[in-house]
Amino acid sequence: MTALLGAAPASAEDLRVMNSGGFTAAYKLLLPKFEAASGDHVDTAWGPSMGKAPEAIPNRLARGESADVVIMVGYALDDLIKAGKVRPDSRVDLADSRIGVVVRAGEPVPDVGTPEKLRAALLAAKSVAYSDSASGVYVERELFKKLGIADQMQGKAVMVQKTPVAEKVAAGDYAMGLQQVSELLPVKGIAYAGKIPESLQSVTRFAGGVPVTAPHPEEGRKLLDYMAAPAASKDVASTGLDPLAH
Repeated sequence: MTALLGAAPASAEDLRVMNSGGFTAAYKLLLPKFEAASGDHVDTAWGPSMGKAPEAIPNRLARGESADVVIMVGYALDDLIKAGKVRPDSRVDLADSRIGVVVRAGEPVPDVGTPEKLRAALLAAKSVAYSDSASGVYVERELFKKLGIADQMQGKAVMVQKTPVAEKVAAGDYAMGLQQVSELLPVKGIAYAGKIPESLQSVTRFAGGVPVTAPHPEEGRKLLDYMAAPAASKDVASTGLDPLAH
């Protein structure tokens, strides 16, 4: 993919990226290739796309933290664009993410392939965890209601702050976890049950943009274009994300 960048610049830049969980695995595969091709060095700060945690990307920007690129849930990025924090013309769509289900390794793996089976699995689970980002907001506000189990899930379904849901399931803190597939698959100690049925899915678009205060806006845009390029699709797909046709 070096052709995407042309010749390496005469002087490398030190870039800073703020990245949310859903695109992490793909980002980690692509970043070393970008650094090798561009000559730039990238430091990464991690945090959710939204929420009250101090690490959340909007909260980082609100505190005045500097970044050349932010990678996050698309509609949360749009909010930052509307707020004047990110350049409107810098938005680049990167990938789509769907919600999946995990249990602790060694436990029976439920069938979640139909709405009826997912409903039964959730009701049978002693405890359920979901994230504090886009997928978790959907699970809490919409999925349980669509399945008609909102009342039954009160008290045993918990939103997990900051920590990846699968890590909590692997540790035995919760019996079942729901989060974007790309955030579940990298965690050891879990068994992947599959994606929730398409009729119940909430597809999350991940996108990137360049903050208005970015020290290196041109280099930041090159990084985003690199990760959105067709040549990156194989790496993106390998992490459980759905690449986009650009």
